[in-house]
Amino acid sequence: MTQLSPYTEEREIDCNTSDNPHFESILNSRLMNNQLSRRQVLKTTSGAAAVFMAASLVGCGSDDNDNNSATTPPTTTPKPETPQRPETLSFKAVDKNKNDLITVPEGYEATVLYALGDPLSSQISAWQDSSRESGASYTMRSGDCHDGMHFFGVGSNNKWDSNQSARGLLVLNHEYINPNYLHPTGATVVTGKRTVEDEVIKEFNAHGVSVVEVKKDEKTSQVSMVKDSVFNRRITATTEMEFGGPVKGAELVKTRFSSNGNKTRGTHNNCGNGYTPWGTYLTCEENYIGYFARNAADDLKRTAKEIIALNRYGLKQGSGSRYQWETVTGSSQQDLFDRWNASVTADSAEQDYRNGPNTFGWIVEIDPFSTAAPRKRTALGRFAHEDCRVSPAVEGQPLTFYMGDDSRGEYIYKFVSKAPWSNADINGGYAAGDKYLNEGTLYVAKFSDDGKGQWIELSYGKNGLTSNNTVYAFASQADVLVHTRLAGDVVGATKMDRPEWCAVNPKNGEVYVTLTNNSDRGSKYPVDAMNPRQYNDAKDGKTSTGNNNGHIIRFKEANNRHDGTTFTWDIYLFGAQADAASNINLSGLTDANDFSSPDGMWFDNRGVLWIQTDDGQYTDVTNCMMLAALPGQVGDGGAASAQALSNTSGQQTTIKGKNASENSLKRFLVGPKECEITGIAMTPDCKAIFLNVQHPGEDSKPDYNNPASFGSHWPATQTNAANTTSRPRSATVVVTRKDGGMILG
Repeated sequence: MTQLSPYTEEREIDCNTSDNPHFESILNSRLMNNQLSRRQVLKTTSGAAAVFMAASLVGCGSDDNDNNSATTPPTTTPKPETPQRPETLSFKAVDKNKNDLITVPEGYEATVLYALGDPLSSQISAWQDSSRESGASYTMRSGDCHDGMHFFGVGSNNKWDSNQSARGLLVLNHEYINPNYLHPTGATVVTGKRTVEDEVIKEFNAHGVSVVEVKKDEKTSQVSMVKDSVFNRRITATTEMEFGGPVKGAELVKTRFSSNGNKTRGTHNNCGNGYTPWGTYLTCEENYIGYFARNAADDLKRTAKEIIALNRYGLKQGSGSRYQWETVTGSSQQDLFDRWNASVTADSAEQDYRNGPNTFGWIVEIDPFSTAAPRKRTALGRFAHEDCRVSPAVEGQPLTFYMGDDSRGEYIYKFVSKAPWSNADINGGYAAGDKYLNEGTLYVAKFSDDGKGQWIELSYGKNGLTSNNTVYAFASQADVLVHTRLAGDVVGATKMDRPEWCAVNPKNGEVYVTLTNNSDRGSKYPVDAMNPRQYNDAKDGKTSTGNNNGHIIRFKEANNRHDGTTFTWDIYLFGAQADAASNINLSGLTDANDFSSPDGMWFDNRGVLWIQTDDGQYTDVTNCMMLAALPGQVGDGGAASAQALSNTSGQQTTIKGKNASENSLKRFLVGPKECEITGIAMTPDCKAIFLNVQHPGEDSKPDYNNPASFGSHWPATQTNAANTTSRPRSATVVVTRKDGGMILG
């Protein structure tokens, strides 16, 4: 194989070189038959063929629910009263700590619900700390690195019921894998090649999405999995999927697997998420580029235009892949490994996988109530999708979906549907998705220092997106969507500090976006009012300079119309240590609410904002955390000066929100060692809140002969703090009050 350079994450998170400023009986029967088919495969078939057959069965049955009656009532139970937002945060803040367990406020308890390797079926053996489960079994086991998720209430008619809390489908992402702990002694790599095929099969299947039925006790609010539910299933990196929208059938997505460009296989690096008003799940493909390799001399076989696009997305020639899946040889299913080499290896795109990377980086719609193939919704653009949040559904108005591109110096986007919303489409399944997600207008945000901003349309033939453009010659709308980042460059979008999760306030419609951090702010990316801080921050004897702790920006659409093209903005919160200087700690954070690197973020139905961290800068003091917040509104603060070392004055004027207080922002939870706290959902009655603990122990280099060397032993330590032998596992956790009452009630 051609010599490849080692994989480095830098090529994914920093590649913006532009000059921009910065169930009815039929369904029941179908699902049951599908479940039995999977079980039979796992019981009677062995080898690589088993895993791929099982993976196909998990994701795409021959039936589709596109004919679901759009007029079916969305609920079969009386609508309960909407819980009210608390006036103040009355719980005692959780102290910052570095314990190897989840710490919650007094009166609350955290329970591990669904951890890496846990089976969805009683016919699959329980996960064992020292065992090597088959790769095939992971088509019905929990995947790794749990991330974004949503709770879909299930009514008595086995359809989505947004008011139901006692029974629901928890749908969650498995972003990537930690090979050090997925396999009992790590991944097997010999002279740069993967030599144990079943390990790679396990890795394929440990990616993707889980659909898990759960039930909640009416009195205690305790939540448990419903093992063997006909709804339980996995979508993996090998599940067949369809394209929807303008890119379907385009030359840019034609591959050996799909010569007509209508479908692809799998979803991976699923980070944040969203959900639709008609009751489907949206999973977001983020750092997918690192899964592909390109040969060292591949540029010689590419056009100048192709090279521009590949480099802009971080896939330069000679790039090695993250997990080296493409190095497996001699398999009876060789095509499933070859597809991770994005080099030109044949006479046409229909004969190789040069376009493989173009089949990832999309918003993927999954109907938890259907076994039909998931849909990659290409009208929403291709980039490192971190999240996708929809505006409140208003009868007769278009739907707007907000999205961030999680890389340094990347952009904030929104998609406005062509079709106006109709409540008749609730429970409409993929047919509703075709209606609202395949046609519409994609925009990118351009901010101004004066607190205003505009949405720039990304449509072929407009705003310089033409074949005559000197940055990149766009040939069609499909070209604009496959290369959305280049389109953002052309129209002068504002470079932001890693736009991640988006949240829409259900009370006033304002939109929040986490800007996690940017170590290059003030150097590669000049400071501006929207990204105003460049400062020094010390950790473990080393000093980092930039926007080390991140911030949260928010904006209000003009005339409260989410389909508009102008907005006003301010910075809601600045991450900082409590003892930082006032021009760094601009939000006035204290020991009860200071934080760093905001990432996951979500509003519950009361209007409480939940903020989660994925941090590497403040972890000398505390593990990652989750905070509860009661935010105000855009404009409730005013002008401020932030430290900006690169400016002549040492300051940068910005616009900030009202200072936080311990009544409006407080630390609710601290996670175990070396983890990220991410993914959040809640039952509609606000009595059970779900969150994910991702990659505990990730920073360690384990000595498998000495388990005490593992960076974490969670979740075993949640019930046995003295455990020093167990492998760490990502897991979904449910937090409830000990009295069964309302969270923050």
